[in-house]
Amino acid sequence: MSSILTNTSAMVALQTLKSVNASLQQTQSEISTGKSVGSAKDNSAVWAISKVMESDVKGFKGIQESLSLGESTVAVARNASETVTDLLTEIKGKIVSAQEENVDRDKIQTDIEALTNQIKSVVGAAQFNGLNMVSGTEDVNILSSLDRSGNGDVAASNITVSRQDLTSDSGTYGSTAVTGGDLTALGSLNGAASATSGAQAGLNAQVQITEGSGAGFADGDTFSVTVGGSVITVTLDGTEDSDGVVAKLQGEINARDIEGVVASAGTNAGELVISNTNAFSEVDIEVASTLTDTAGGAGANVEALNGTTGLTQTTGTIAQRAETLDFSAGANVSEGDGFEVTVAGSAFRYIAGKGETMEDVARGLKTAIDSNPPDGVTTKVQQDESTGAYSLAVDYDNASTTTISFSASTGGEASGGLFGLDNIDVTTNTGADSALDNIETLIQNSIDAAAEFGSAQGRIETQSSFVGKLVDSLKTGIGTLVDADMEEASARLQALQVQQQLATQSLSIANQAPQNILSLFR
Repeated sequence: MSSILTNTSAMVALQTLKSVNASLQQTQSEISTGKSVGSAKDNSAVWAISKVMESDVKGFKGIQESLSLGESTVAVARNASETVTDLLTEIKGKIVSAQEENVDRDKIQTDIEALTNQIKSVVGAAQFNGLNMVSGTEDVNILSSLDRSGNGDVAASNITVSRQDLTSDSGTYGSTAVTGGDLTALGSLNGAASATSGAQAGLNAQVQITEGSGAGFADGDTFSVTVGGSVITVTLDGTEDSDGVVAKLQGEINARDIEGVVASAGTNAGELVISNTNAFSEVDIEVASTLTDTAGGAGANVEALNGTTGLTQTTGTIAQRAETLDFSAGANVSEGDGFEVTVAGSAFRYIAGKGETMEDVARGLKTAIDSNPPDGVTTKVQQDESTGAYSLAVDYDNASTTTISFSASTGGEASGGLFGLDNIDVTTNTGADSALDNIETLIQNSIDAAAEFGSAQGRIETQSSFVGKLVDSLKTGIGTLVDADMEEASARLQALQVQQQLATQSLSIANQAPQNILSLFR
Protein backbone atom coordinates (compact mmCIF):
# COMPACT_ATOMS: atom_id res chain seq x y z
CA MET A 1 0.00 0.00 0.00
CA SER A 2 1.29 3.41 -0.94
CA SER A 3 0.66 6.46 1.18
CA ILE A 4 1.31 10.12 0.72
CA LEU A 5 1.19 10.65 4.52
CA THR A 6 3.69 8.03 5.66
CA ASN A 7 6.85 7.31 3.68
CA THR A 8 8.38 4.33 5.40
CA SER A 9 11.22 4.01 2.92
CA ALA A 10 12.24 7.62 3.52
CA MET A 11 12.18 7.04 7.29
CA VAL A 12 14.52 4.03 6.99
CA ALA A 13 16.82 5.89 4.61
CA LEU A 14 16.90 8.88 6.97
CA GLN A 15 17.86 6.75 9.99
CA THR A 16 20.57 5.08 7.96
CA LEU A 17 21.93 8.46 6.89
CA LYS A 18 21.90 9.69 10.50
CA SER A 19 23.82 6.61 11.66
CA VAL A 20 26.40 6.99 8.90
CA ASN A 21 26.80 10.69 9.70
CA ALA A 22 27.32 9.92 13.42
CA SER A 23 29.97 7.33 12.62
CA LEU A 24 31.57 9.71 10.15
CA GLN A 25 31.64 12.47 12.78
CA GLN A 26 33.31 10.12 15.30
CA THR A 27 35.91 9.04 12.74
CA GLN A 28 36.63 12.63 11.76
CA SER A 29 37.05 13.49 15.45
CA GLU A 30 39.58 10.65 15.89
CA ILE A 31 41.51 11.83 12.86
CA SER A 32 41.56 15.46 13.98
CA THR A 33 42.40 14.77 17.69
CA GLY A 34 44.36 11.55 17.30
CA LYS A 35 42.36 9.99 20.16
CA SER A 36 39.78 7.28 20.13
CA VAL A 37 38.75 8.25 23.68
CA GLY A 38 38.79 12.02 23.84
CA SER A 39 36.30 12.53 26.66
CA ALA A 40 34.46 10.63 29.35
CA LYS A 41 31.40 10.13 27.07
CA ASP A 42 33.53 8.13 24.61
CA ASN A 43 34.50 5.49 27.22
CA SER A 44 34.22 6.58 30.83
CA ALA A 45 36.26 3.69 32.33
CA VAL A 46 39.17 4.01 29.90
CA TRP A 47 39.10 7.80 30.17
CA ALA A 48 39.30 7.62 34.00
CA ILE A 49 42.26 5.23 33.90
CA SER A 50 44.10 7.37 31.37
CA LYS A 51 43.62 10.51 33.44
CA VAL A 52 45.06 8.83 36.56
CA MET A 53 48.06 7.67 34.58
CA GLU A 54 48.49 11.13 33.03
CA SER A 55 48.59 12.64 36.52
CA ASP A 56 51.29 10.12 37.48
CA VAL A 57 53.30 11.08 34.41
CA LYS A 58 53.06 14.72 35.43
CA GLY A 59 54.25 13.80 38.92
CA PHE A 60 57.17 11.75 37.66
CA LYS A 61 58.30 14.63 35.47
CA GLY A 62 58.50 16.70 38.66
CA ILE A 63 60.46 13.87 40.28
CA GLN A 64 62.92 13.95 37.39
CA GLU A 65 63.55 17.61 38.14
CA SER A 66 64.00 16.82 41.83
CA LEU A 67 66.47 14.06 41.04
CA SER A 68 68.42 16.33 38.70
CA LEU A 69 68.65 18.95 41.44
CA GLY A 70 69.68 16.34 44.02
CA GLU A 71 72.27 14.80 41.70
CA SER A 72 73.86 18.18 41.10
CA THR A 73 73.93 18.92 44.83
CA VAL A 74 75.56 15.59 45.66
CA ALA A 75 78.02 15.96 42.78
CA VAL A 76 79.20 19.28 44.23
CA ALA A 77 79.66 17.63 47.65
CA ARG A 78 81.56 14.69 46.13
CA ASN A 79 83.89 16.98 44.22
CA ALA A 80 84.49 19.00 47.38
CA SER A 81 85.27 15.85 49.38
CA GLU A 82 87.71 14.65 46.75
CA THR A 83 89.39 18.05 46.67
CA VAL A 84 89.68 18.06 50.47
CA THR A 85 91.22 14.58 50.30
CA ASP A 86 93.83 15.84 47.82
CA LEU A 87 94.63 18.84 50.02
CA LEU A 88 94.92 16.66 53.13
CA THR A 89 97.27 14.39 51.21
CA GLU A 90 99.42 17.42 50.44
CA ILE A 91 99.40 18.30 54.15
CA LYS A 92 100.51 14.76 54.92
CA GLY A 93 103.47 15.23 52.59
CA LYS A 94 104.42 18.37 54.50
CA ILE A 95 104.10 16.54 57.82
CA VAL A 96 106.33 13.72 56.58
CA SER A 97 108.93 16.29 55.54
CA ALA A 98 108.77 17.76 59.04
CA GLN A 99 109.83 14.46 60.59
CA GLU A 100 113.40 15.39 59.74
CA GLU A 101 114.98 17.69 62.30
CA ASN A 102 117.28 19.48 59.87
CA VAL A 103 114.45 21.19 57.95
CA ASP A 104 112.83 24.59 58.36
CA ARG A 105 109.70 23.51 60.22
CA ASP A 106 108.40 27.06 60.47
CA LYS A 107 108.14 27.32 56.69
CA ILE A 108 106.53 23.89 56.52
CA GLN A 109 104.03 25.01 59.15
CA THR A 110 103.22 28.07 57.02
CA ASP A 111 102.48 25.81 54.04
CA ILE A 112 100.27 23.60 56.20
CA GLU A 113 98.29 26.61 57.43
CA ALA A 114 97.80 27.79 53.84
CA LEU A 115 96.49 24.36 52.82
CA THR A 116 94.25 24.32 55.90
CA ASN A 117 92.71 27.65 54.89
CA GLN A 118 92.18 26.31 51.37
CA ILE A 119 90.32 23.30 52.78
CA LYS A 120 88.05 25.64 54.76
CA SER A 121 87.41 27.66 51.59
CA VAL A 122 86.45 24.52 49.65
CA VAL A 123 84.12 23.30 52.40
CA GLY A 124 82.45 26.71 52.70
CA ALA A 125 81.89 27.05 48.95
CA ALA A 126 80.61 23.52 48.36
CA GLN A 127 76.92 24.43 48.09
CA PHE A 128 74.32 24.10 45.35
CA ASN A 129 71.24 26.30 45.48
CA GLY A 130 72.10 27.14 49.11
CA LEU A 131 72.46 23.53 50.32
CA ASN A 132 75.89 22.50 51.65
CA MET A 133 76.26 18.74 52.10
CA VAL A 134 79.74 18.91 53.70
CA SER A 135 78.64 21.06 56.62
CA GLY A 136 76.27 19.95 59.37
CA THR A 137 74.88 16.54 60.22
CA GLU A 138 71.19 16.55 59.21
CA ASP A 139 70.19 14.08 56.50
CA VAL A 140 68.87 15.37 53.18
CA ASN A 141 65.91 13.66 51.50
CA ILE A 142 65.67 13.71 47.71
CA LEU A 143 62.23 12.90 46.24
CA SER A 144 62.74 9.79 44.13
CA SER A 145 59.37 8.17 43.37
CA LEU A 146 55.59 8.14 43.76
CA ASP A 147 54.32 4.72 44.80
CA ARG A 148 50.64 4.01 44.05
CA SER A 149 49.12 1.09 45.94
CA GLY A 150 46.28 -1.14 44.77
CA ASN A 151 43.67 0.85 46.71
CA GLY A 152 44.76 4.08 45.03
CA ASP A 153 46.79 5.55 47.88
CA VAL A 154 49.91 7.39 46.78
CA ALA A 155 53.06 7.70 48.91
CA ALA A 156 56.27 9.58 48.15
CA SER A 157 59.61 7.77 48.35
CA ASN A 158 62.92 9.48 49.07
CA ILE A 159 66.62 8.80 48.68
CA THR A 160 68.24 9.81 51.96
CA VAL A 161 71.72 11.27 51.65
CA SER A 162 73.74 11.66 54.85
CA ARG A 163 75.64 14.87 55.20
CA GLN A 164 79.36 14.45 55.78
CA ASP A 165 80.58 17.23 58.03
CA LEU A 166 84.06 18.21 56.85
CA THR A 167 84.35 21.28 59.02
CA SER A 168 86.94 21.56 61.78
CA ASP A 169 84.43 22.67 64.44
CA SER A 170 85.01 21.40 67.96
CA GLY A 171 81.29 20.95 68.66
CA THR A 172 79.34 21.67 71.85
CA TYR A 173 79.60 19.46 74.92
CA GLY A 174 76.20 18.37 76.26
CA SER A 175 74.86 19.36 79.66
CA THR A 176 73.36 16.00 80.65
CA ALA A 177 76.03 13.96 82.41
CA VAL A 178 76.31 10.18 82.00
CA THR A 179 76.92 8.58 85.38
CA GLY A 180 77.16 5.26 87.19
CA GLY A 181 76.67 2.07 85.24
CA ASP A 182 75.84 3.97 82.05
CA LEU A 183 79.29 5.54 82.15
CA THR A 184 80.97 2.23 82.87
CA ALA A 185 79.14 0.71 79.89
CA LEU A 186 80.85 3.24 77.63
CA GLY A 187 84.41 2.98 78.85
CA SER A 188 86.67 2.55 81.83
CA LEU A 189 90.07 3.76 82.92
CA ASN A 190 92.15 0.67 83.60
CA GLY A 191 89.02 -1.09 84.82
CA ALA A 192 87.54 1.73 86.89
CA ALA A 193 85.19 4.17 85.21
CA SER A 194 85.99 7.85 85.80
CA ALA A 195 88.69 6.86 88.24
CA THR A 196 91.88 8.66 89.15
CA SER A 197 95.01 6.90 88.04
CA GLY A 198 98.10 6.69 90.19
CA ALA A 199 101.72 6.31 89.16
CA GLN A 200 102.65 4.49 86.00
CA ALA A 201 104.17 1.64 87.96
CA GLY A 202 104.36 -2.14 87.62
CA LEU A 203 106.15 -2.01 84.28
CA ASN A 204 108.49 -4.87 85.02
CA ALA A 205 108.67 -8.59 85.66
CA GLN A 206 110.79 -10.40 88.23
CA VAL A 207 112.44 -13.61 87.11
CA GLN A 208 113.29 -15.60 90.22
CA ILE A 209 116.26 -17.99 90.07
CA THR A 210 116.06 -20.70 92.72
CA GLU A 211 118.92 -22.99 93.78
CA GLY A 212 118.41 -26.48 95.01
CA SER A 213 119.24 -27.47 98.55
CA GLY A 214 122.40 -29.37 97.52
CA ALA A 215 125.63 -28.35 95.90
CA GLY A 216 124.10 -25.65 93.63
CA PHE A 217 124.28 -25.42 89.88
CA ALA A 218 126.43 -27.79 87.85
CA ASP A 219 128.87 -27.11 85.03
CA GLY A 220 127.05 -27.08 81.69
CA ASP A 221 123.64 -26.09 83.08
CA THR A 222 121.79 -23.61 80.83
CA PHE A 223 119.27 -20.85 81.47
CA SER A 224 117.11 -19.34 78.74
CA VAL A 225 114.98 -16.20 78.87
CA THR A 226 112.89 -15.03 75.91
CA VAL A 227 112.35 -11.27 75.98
CA GLY A 228 110.26 -9.66 73.26
CA GLY A 229 110.99 -12.50 70.85
CA SER A 230 114.75 -12.53 71.51
CA VAL A 231 116.06 -15.74 73.08
CA ILE A 232 118.90 -15.20 75.58
CA THR A 233 120.70 -18.36 76.77
CA VAL A 234 123.58 -18.57 79.25
CA THR A 235 125.66 -21.65 80.08
CA LEU A 236 126.96 -22.09 83.63
CA ASP A 237 130.45 -23.30 84.63
CA GLY A 238 129.36 -24.70 87.96
CA THR A 239 130.72 -21.85 90.08
CA GLU A 240 127.65 -19.60 89.91
CA ASP A 241 125.04 -19.21 92.56
CA SER A 242 121.60 -17.72 91.83
CA ASP A 243 123.00 -14.19 91.84
CA GLY A 244 125.70 -15.30 89.40
CA VAL A 245 123.01 -16.60 87.04
CA VAL A 246 121.18 -13.26 87.35
CA ALA A 247 124.40 -11.37 86.52
CA LYS A 248 124.99 -13.45 83.39
CA LEU A 249 121.39 -13.06 82.19
CA GLN A 250 121.43 -9.34 82.95
CA GLY A 251 124.56 -8.82 80.92
CA GLU A 252 123.29 -10.80 77.94
CA ILE A 253 119.87 -9.06 77.89
CA ASN A 254 121.34 -5.56 78.05
CA ALA A 255 123.90 -6.48 75.40
CA ARG A 256 121.11 -7.36 72.97
CA ASP A 257 119.93 -3.74 73.04
CA ILE A 258 116.24 -4.73 72.87
CA GLU A 259 114.22 -1.54 72.39
CA GLY A 260 112.77 -0.27 75.65
CA VAL A 261 113.98 -3.29 77.68
CA VAL A 262 116.40 -2.97 80.60
CA ALA A 263 117.54 -5.82 82.90
CA SER A 264 118.82 -5.33 86.45
CA ALA A 265 119.37 -7.28 89.65
CA GLY A 266 116.55 -7.21 92.13
CA THR A 267 116.71 -6.64 95.86
CA ASN A 268 116.25 -10.32 96.65
CA ALA A 269 118.78 -13.07 96.04
CA GLY A 270 118.43 -14.65 92.62
CA GLU A 271 116.02 -11.98 91.38
CA LEU A 272 116.31 -10.64 87.83
CA VAL A 273 114.17 -7.58 87.10
CA ILE A 274 113.23 -6.95 83.45
CA SER A 275 111.71 -3.50 82.85
CA ASN A 276 109.70 -2.21 79.87
CA THR A 277 110.06 1.50 79.13
CA ASN A 278 108.15 1.36 75.81
CA ALA A 279 105.24 3.78 75.88
CA PHE A 280 102.85 1.87 73.62
CA SER A 281 104.04 -1.71 73.27
CA GLU A 282 104.05 -4.72 75.60
CA VAL A 283 106.96 -7.12 76.05
CA ASP A 284 106.45 -10.87 76.28
CA ILE A 285 108.57 -12.85 78.74
CA GLU A 286 109.26 -16.59 78.83
CA VAL A 287 111.78 -18.45 81.01
CA ALA A 288 113.12 -21.97 80.64
CA SER A 289 115.97 -23.90 82.27
CA THR A 290 117.83 -27.16 81.67
CA LEU A 291 119.59 -28.08 84.92
CA THR A 292 121.42 -31.11 86.28
CA ASP A 293 121.53 -30.02 89.92
CA THR A 294 121.81 -33.36 91.69
CA ALA A 295 120.00 -31.99 94.70
CA GLY A 296 117.04 -30.99 92.56
CA GLY A 297 114.77 -28.06 93.07
CA ALA A 298 116.65 -25.60 90.91
CA GLY A 299 114.62 -23.62 88.38
CA ALA A 300 113.26 -20.28 87.27
CA ASN A 301 109.92 -18.59 86.90
CA VAL A 302 108.35 -15.22 86.19
CA GLU A 303 107.16 -13.89 89.51
CA ALA A 304 105.36 -10.72 90.61
CA LEU A 305 104.58 -9.92 86.95
CA ASN A 306 103.58 -6.27 86.53
CA GLY A 307 103.60 -5.74 90.26
CA THR A 308 101.18 -8.58 91.05
CA THR A 309 102.40 -10.55 94.02
CA GLY A 310 102.00 -14.27 94.51
CA LEU A 311 102.17 -15.04 90.79
CA THR A 312 104.39 -17.90 89.69
CA GLN A 313 104.51 -18.91 86.03
CA THR A 314 106.92 -19.46 83.17
CA THR A 315 105.41 -16.95 80.73
CA GLY A 316 103.99 -13.49 81.04
CA THR A 317 103.71 -10.01 79.53
CA ILE A 318 105.12 -6.73 80.77
CA ALA A 319 102.51 -4.05 80.18
CA GLN A 320 103.15 -0.90 78.17
CA ARG A 321 104.12 2.21 80.03
CA ALA A 322 100.98 4.17 79.09
CA GLU A 323 97.68 4.33 80.94
CA THR A 324 94.70 3.15 78.90
CA LEU A 325 91.11 4.31 78.60
CA ASP A 326 89.29 1.18 77.44
CA PHE A 327 86.10 1.72 75.43
CA SER A 328 83.33 -0.84 75.22
CA ALA A 329 83.23 -2.92 72.04
CA GLY A 330 79.43 -3.14 72.12
CA ALA A 331 78.37 0.33 73.28
CA ASN A 332 76.23 2.43 70.95
CA VAL A 333 77.25 6.00 70.17
CA SER A 334 74.59 8.59 69.36
CA GLU A 335 74.98 11.94 67.70
CA GLY A 336 75.75 14.57 70.32
CA ASP A 337 77.28 12.17 72.86
CA GLY A 338 80.24 13.98 74.41
CA PHE A 339 83.35 12.35 75.87
CA GLU A 340 85.87 14.07 78.11
CA VAL A 341 89.29 12.95 79.29
CA THR A 342 91.13 14.94 81.92
CA VAL A 343 94.91 14.53 81.78
CA ALA A 344 97.18 16.23 84.31
CA GLY A 345 94.44 18.75 85.12
CA SER A 346 93.57 19.63 81.50
CA ALA A 347 90.21 18.56 80.04
CA PHE A 348 89.93 17.37 76.42
CA ARG A 349 86.59 16.77 74.70
CA TYR A 350 85.18 15.13 71.59
CA ILE A 351 81.50 15.08 70.61
CA ALA A 352 80.42 12.17 68.41
CA GLY A 353 78.57 12.63 65.14
CA LYS A 354 75.86 10.55 63.50
CA GLY A 355 76.80 6.94 62.80
CA GLU A 356 80.12 7.09 64.63
CA THR A 357 81.60 4.29 66.73
CA MET A 358 83.86 3.96 69.73
CA GLU A 359 86.81 3.89 67.34
CA ASP A 360 85.84 7.38 66.17
CA VAL A 361 85.52 8.48 69.79
CA ALA A 362 88.97 7.14 70.66
CA ARG A 363 90.55 8.85 67.65
CA GLY A 364 88.65 12.07 68.34
CA LEU A 365 89.89 12.21 71.93
CA LYS A 366 93.42 11.48 70.75
CA THR A 367 93.17 14.38 68.31
CA ALA A 368 91.84 16.64 71.07
CA ILE A 369 94.74 15.79 73.41
CA ASP A 370 97.34 16.06 70.65
CA SER A 371 96.04 19.52 69.76
CA ASN A 372 97.33 20.94 73.05
CA PRO A 373 99.05 18.19 75.05
CA PRO A 374 100.39 18.71 78.58
CA ASP A 375 104.16 18.53 78.81
CA GLY A 376 105.46 15.04 78.08
CA VAL A 377 102.04 13.59 77.17
CA THR A 378 101.70 11.43 74.05
CA THR A 379 98.77 9.28 72.91
CA LYS A 380 97.96 6.28 70.74
CA VAL A 381 94.76 4.50 69.71
CA GLN A 382 94.97 0.74 70.18
CA GLN A 383 92.66 -2.20 69.42
CA ASP A 384 92.35 -5.47 71.27
CA GLU A 385 92.70 -8.19 68.63
CA SER A 386 90.61 -10.68 70.61
CA THR A 387 87.62 -8.43 71.46
CA GLY A 388 87.88 -5.73 68.81
CA ALA A 389 87.53 -3.06 71.51
CA TYR A 390 89.45 0.21 71.14
CA SER A 391 91.54 1.93 73.79
CA LEU A 392 93.14 5.34 74.12
CA ALA A 393 96.63 4.97 75.57
CA VAL A 394 98.06 8.04 77.31
CA ASP A 395 101.77 8.17 78.19
CA TYR A 396 103.36 10.70 80.54
CA ASP A 397 106.98 10.31 79.46
CA ASN A 398 107.50 7.88 82.34
CA ALA A 399 106.36 10.37 84.98
CA SER A 400 106.00 8.86 88.42
CA THR A 401 102.64 10.44 89.25
CA THR A 402 99.81 12.04 87.31
CA THR A 403 96.03 11.88 87.08
CA ILE A 404 93.59 10.90 84.36
CA SER A 405 89.79 10.74 84.51
CA PHE A 406 86.93 9.97 82.14
CA SER A 407 83.42 11.42 81.86
CA ALA A 408 80.64 11.62 79.29
CA SER A 409 77.47 13.58 78.49
CA THR A 410 74.56 13.65 76.04
CA GLY A 411 72.72 16.35 74.13
CA GLY A 412 75.67 18.13 72.52
CA GLU A 413 76.47 19.21 68.97
CA ALA A 414 78.87 17.00 67.03
CA SER A 415 82.47 17.87 66.30
CA GLY A 416 83.35 18.31 62.63
CA GLY A 417 84.83 15.50 60.58
CA LEU A 418 88.12 17.43 60.31
CA PHE A 419 88.25 18.22 64.02
CA GLY A 420 91.86 18.92 64.99
CA LEU A 421 92.92 20.22 61.57
CA ASP A 422 93.37 23.74 62.94
CA ASN A 423 95.77 22.54 65.62
CA ILE A 424 98.31 20.66 63.49
CA ASP A 425 101.71 21.96 64.56
CA VAL A 426 104.93 20.46 63.22
CA THR A 427 107.29 22.99 64.74
CA THR A 428 108.22 20.52 67.52
CA ASN A 429 109.20 16.85 67.49
CA THR A 430 106.17 15.86 69.54
CA GLY A 431 103.81 17.89 67.35
CA ALA A 432 105.25 16.42 64.15
CA ASP A 433 104.88 12.87 65.49
CA SER A 434 101.28 13.45 66.60
CA ALA A 435 100.36 15.19 63.32
CA LEU A 436 101.55 12.21 61.27
CA ASP A 437 99.19 9.90 63.12
CA ASN A 438 96.23 12.30 63.23
CA ILE A 439 96.39 13.30 59.56
CA GLU A 440 95.65 9.69 58.63
CA THR A 441 92.37 9.93 60.55
CA LEU A 442 91.43 13.15 58.77
CA ILE A 443 92.28 11.71 55.36
CA GLN A 444 90.20 8.63 56.08
CA ASN A 445 87.26 10.81 57.13
CA SER A 446 87.39 12.77 53.87
CA ILE A 447 87.77 9.56 51.84
CA ASP A 448 84.74 8.09 53.59
CA ALA A 449 82.77 11.26 52.84
CA ALA A 450 83.68 11.18 49.15
CA ALA A 451 82.79 7.48 48.95
CA GLU A 452 79.43 8.13 50.62
CA PHE A 453 78.59 10.92 48.20
CA GLY A 454 79.78 8.85 45.24
CA SER A 455 77.52 5.99 46.24
CA ALA A 456 74.56 8.35 46.70
CA GLN A 457 75.19 10.02 43.34
CA GLY A 458 75.27 6.66 41.60
CA ARG A 459 71.98 5.70 43.21
CA ILE A 460 70.38 9.00 42.16
CA GLU A 461 71.57 8.55 38.57
CA THR A 462 70.13 5.04 38.50
CA GLN A 463 66.80 6.25 39.87
CA SER A 464 66.70 9.14 37.39
CA SER A 465 67.28 6.75 34.50
CA PHE A 466 64.56 4.45 35.81
CA VAL A 467 62.05 7.27 36.22
CA GLY A 468 62.74 8.38 32.64
CA LYS A 469 62.04 4.88 31.34
CA LEU A 470 58.98 4.62 33.60
CA VAL A 471 57.54 7.85 32.16
CA ASP A 472 58.03 6.49 28.65
CA SER A 473 56.27 3.25 29.61
CA LEU A 474 53.36 5.13 31.16
CA LYS A 475 52.99 7.29 28.06
CA THR A 476 52.99 4.19 25.90
CA GLY A 477 50.31 2.63 28.09
CA ILE A 478 48.15 5.74 27.93
CA GLY A 479 48.55 5.84 24.15
CA THR A 480 47.46 2.23 23.89
CA LEU A 481 44.28 3.07 25.78
CA VAL A 482 43.16 6.34 24.18
CA ASP A 483 45.07 6.92 20.93
CA ALA A 484 43.29 6.33 17.65
CA ASP A 485 44.48 3.77 15.12
CA MET A 486 45.10 6.19 12.25
CA GLU A 487 45.33 3.52 9.56
CA GLU A 488 42.01 2.07 10.63
CA ALA A 489 40.42 5.52 10.98
CA SER A 490 41.58 6.52 7.52
CA ALA A 491 40.14 3.40 5.91
CA ARG A 492 36.91 3.78 7.89
CA LEU A 493 36.57 7.42 6.82
CA GLN A 494 36.63 6.53 3.16
CA ALA A 495 34.08 3.72 3.69
CA LEU A 496 31.77 6.02 5.66
CA GLN A 497 31.99 8.72 3.01
CA VAL A 498 30.82 6.17 0.39
CA GLN A 499 28.04 5.04 2.75
CA GLN A 500 27.01 8.66 3.26
CA GLN A 501 26.68 9.19 -0.47
CA LEU A 502 24.67 6.00 -0.87
CA ALA A 503 22.42 6.84 2.07
CA THR A 504 21.82 10.32 0.63
CA GLN A 505 20.82 8.87 -2.72
CA SER A 506 18.62 6.27 -1.04
CA LEU A 507 16.84 9.03 0.87
CA SER A 508 16.43 11.02 -2.34
CA ILE A 509 14.88 8.00 -4.09
CA ALA A 510 12.60 7.30 -1.14
CA ASN A 511 11.43 10.91 -1.11
CA GLN A 512 10.52 10.69 -4.83
CA ALA A 513 8.19 7.66 -4.33
CA PRO A 514 5.06 9.77 -3.44
CA GLN A 515 5.55 11.71 -6.67
CA ASN A 516 4.76 8.53 -8.61
CA ILE A 517 1.23 8.45 -7.14
CA LEU A 518 0.38 11.67 -9.01
CA SER A 519 0.62 9.80 -12.29
CA LEU A 520 -2.44 7.77 -11.28
CA PHE A 521 -4.53 10.96 -11.37
CA ARG A 522 -3.66 11.99 -14.89
